Amino acid sequence: MIVITRYSVPEAETEAFRTDADAAVDVLSRRPGFRGHRIGRAADEPTLWTVVTEWEGAGFYRRALSDYEVKVTAVPLLSRAIDEPSAFEILAGGDAPS
Repeated sequence: MIVITRYSVPEAETEAFRTDADAAVDVLSRRPGFRGHRIGRAADEPTLWTVVTEWEGAGFYRRALSDYEVKVTAVPLLSRAIDEPSAFEILAGGDAPS
């Protein structure tokens, strides 16, 4: 599964957001079932950011959110996300041809 959270970040808060996002991903990455992450910013709208994490399944992600260190470090960032669905089941995928 993937979790896609989007954020509206004023230019003046960019550095603080990156620090918070890096810290959140760091604690999440230590939880079982974590596969990887991406932090990105919209090319045409630099105040729109996203944090994408990938998990072995929904249960792993839900359990990660109940971890104390995650609650202290990552949940405050996640609570600032734009209010929209964020967890997606992966139905298909692939890699670029070599």
